[in-house]
Amino acid sequence: MDPKDLKYTPSHEWVKVDGDVATIGISAFAVEQLTDLIMIDLAKAKPGTTLSAGDPFGEVESVKSVNDLYAPISGEVIEVNPAVEANVAAIGEDPFGSGWILKLRPSNAEAELAQLLDYDAYQKKIAEDAH
Repeated sequence: MDPKDLKYTPSHEWVKVDGDVATIGISAFAVEQLTDLIMIDLAKAKPGTTLSAGDPFGEVESVKSVNDLYAPISGEVIEVNPAVEANVAAIGEDPFGSGWILKLRPSNAEAELAQLLDYDAYQKKIAEDAH
């Protein structure tokens, strides 16, 4: 996926809606900040679970810290990436592609996507965070 086509949360999750499926992951910036990823816990993101925008759906642990993962939009979880569950390093290898974390069927995509950052606004936010 092209990072310029995604929407972002201030907490560094990204989302891409394609028809009735939203794919969610974390940004390359988040991966760089976390450094070495060692574990991911997606117990709150089992298929069939309904998430609201802003709900924590899991945790990613690195050698530095444990960070919550938040749903950028609302919907029903339809798939969790088995490659990421088996090897969390897959996120770092391709955070915008094969390192996606989950897919959901959005319930209010249009309104919620309008609340998220586009690529340029996200780049501005991470530049400000770096100072």
